[in-house]
Amino acid sequence: MRAKGIWATMVVAATAAAYASSAWRGTIRGDMGVRGADLILLNGKIWTGEPEGSGYEAKTPTRIAQAVAVAGGRILDVGANEEMENYRGSATQVIDAQGRLVLPGFIDAHVHFMDGSFQLLEIDLKHTRDEQDFVARLAEKAKTLAPGQWMLGGDWDEEAWPDAKLPTRWMIDAVTLRNPVWISRYDGHAALANSLALKLAGVTKETQPPAGGVMVRDAKTGEPTGVFKDAAQSLIDRAVPRPSEAEAVEALRAGLAEAARDGVTSVEDMAVGSNSPDGSFTGIIRLLRKAELEGWLTCRFFSAIPIENWKKLAEAGISRNLGDDFIELGAVKAFADGSLGSRTAWMFAPYDDDPENSGLPMPILEPRAKFEAMARRIYAARIQICTHAIGDRAVDTMLDIYEAIGGGDARAHRFRIEHAQHVRREDFARFGRLGVIASMQPYHAVDDGRWAEKRIGRERARTSYAWRSMLRAGAPLAFGTDWPVAPLNPLLGLYAAVTRATLDGKNPAGWFPEEKLTLEEALRAYTQGSAYAAFEEQEKGTIAPHKLADFVVLSDDLFSIPLEKIKDARVLMTVVGGKIVYRSK
Repeated sequence: MRAKGIWATMVVAATAAAYASSAWRGTIRGDMGVRGADLILLNGKIWTGEPEGSGYEAKTPTRIAQAVAVAGGRILDVGANEEMENYRGSATQVIDAQGRLVLPGFIDAHVHFMDGSFQLLEIDLKHTRDEQDFVARLAEKAKTLAPGQWMLGGDWDEEAWPDAKLPTRWMIDAVTLRNPVWISRYDGHAALANSLALKLAGVTKETQPPAGGVMVRDAKTGEPTGVFKDAAQSLIDRAVPRPSEAEAVEALRAGLAEAARDGVTSVEDMAVGSNSPDGSFTGIIRLLRKAELEGWLTCRFFSAIPIENWKKLAEAGISRNLGDDFIELGAVKAFADGSLGSRTAWMFAPYDDDPENSGLPMPILEPRAKFEAMARRIYAARIQICTHAIGDRAVDTMLDIYEAIGGGDARAHRFRIEHAQHVRREDFARFGRLGVIASMQPYHAVDDGRWAEKRIGRERARTSYAWRSMLRAGAPLAFGTDWPVAPLNPLLGLYAAVTRATLDGKNPAGWFPEEKLTLEEALRAYTQGSAYAAFEEQEKGTIAPHKLADFVVLSDDLFSIPLEKIKDARVLMTVVGGKIVYRSK
C-alpha cells in the first residue's frame, strides 16, 4: 500500500467539480483550522503539466497557475494568489517565487544512483583532453591514496582524445605502482585496470572472458591490455573490496545533495545493488530505508533490481509499484546488449569502423527461449521488466519477446526498453502498438553524436536517438540521464532534446534536427512520461491537487529564453514533499 496523508485522502475523495468550487475550498480551509497549509508558493509562473480544460486529450495548452498550497506533503490546491492565501495559517511557510518559472519535480527515468554517488567521491576523468592529461590526473590522484587502496571512478572517454585510442594498463602503470586501478569508461560498458589490479584479480594471458564479455588483448602478444568490456568486467570486479557502511552513507548523502541541486525529485534506479556494502540489492534498499527513517532521504526512489533476483520479489509478493512514497520496488532490469561506444551494442549489420563485428547479445539471451520462459514467469508475477537494449537487433529482439509474452495485454504491463538508441524504422510502430515504454536519455544524442556516424554510418544514425519518431508512432516516452554516464542535470537533457546540438559544436542547428522535440514535449517526457513509466502518474509528474508536492523553481523562464540558453539555466529551489531540500545561495 502507498502511504497517503490526510490531505491526500481529502482531495482524492473530492470530485474535480467540487475541487474547482470556492465552497469546497472553504470547507478544507475550515477543517485545517488556524495552522493552515504547511507551505504556500505565491507569485510564480507555474507550468502545472495539466491540460487547460478537461481531459488529457487536450494536451495543449498547459494550465499555467500562479500559486500552490501544500499540506501533509501533498498538493492541496493550485490557482491564483488570492485563492491560495485562503489557506494561510499561523504556521504556514510562504515562498515568494518572484515571477519565476515553477515546474513539477524532474523524474529521472534511468540512473545508476549509487554508482553516480560514489563517483562524486572518486576520480573524475570525464573531461580529460588527451592521453597525457589522463595519465597526469591518475598520477595526482595516486598521491592522495594510501598504499594498496583501490583507485576507482573514471568516466573517461577516449573519443574526446585526438587519436581516439583505448587506453592501456601500460600507459598508467608507472604512475600507479602502489594502487590497483579500476576505472570505467563513461558509458559503463568498458573499464581499465592497471597491472596491479590484474595481478590481484588473478587475470593472465590465459584467462578467458565470460560469455557476453570481451577482454581486449595486444594484437602482437595476446596479453590483456587492461580494458575489459561488458560481462568481462566481472573478472576484475570480484577483486574490488566492498564499500563499508560508512562509505556507502557518505556516497548516498553526496548523491542526494547532487539530485537536490539539479531539481531531481525522483529517480528510477536501475540494476540496484552493485555498490552496496554486501553486494546485493537488499543492502541498498536497507540504506535507503535508513535514510528515510532518519529523515535525510530527499529524493524518491523507484528501484529496479537485477533480473536474476526476480524470484525474491515474487516470493515476497512484491509486484509492480509496491512501496511507500519514497521507496518502491516491483521491477527488474535485464541487459540485452552492450553499448555503441564500446562496439558491443548488438546490431543487424557490422560496425562501419569494425567490419568483423556486429556487437553481441548478453548471456541472458543465449538461448533466447530460456530468457523468454523466465520473462513469462516474471510477467505472471506482475513484476515490471526493464531491459537495456541499444543496438537495433537488441531492440528488435526485445520487442519480439515482449509481444510474445504480453500479447494484447502488453500495454497494460508497461514493458520498458532502456535506451532504445538505434532502431530500425519499421520498429517505431511496434513501440506504439505494444505500448512499450521508450526510456531514453536525450543527452546521449548530443554526446554520442560527435562520433556515432563513424560507428554505424549516416543512414543508420538517422533513426538513432529518435524521440520525434517515437512520439509520432504513439510510443510512451520517458526521459532520464543514465547518470553517471551523463550529467544528472535535467536542464542539459532538455537542451539536448530541443536543440540536438552536438557537444563538439559541429551541429548547431541540430544533428538530424527532424528528431527534435518542443520544450513542452521534452518537459512531459521528463515528468509525466517518467511517472507513467513507473506506474506513478496518479502520484507525481504534474502539479495538481492530491499529488506529491514535488516541484522546482528555476532561474529563467525556459519558454521565453532562446533554446540554446536552456543549458545555462539553474535550479534555485527544490521542494520534495512540501519541504525545501535545496535553495540556491
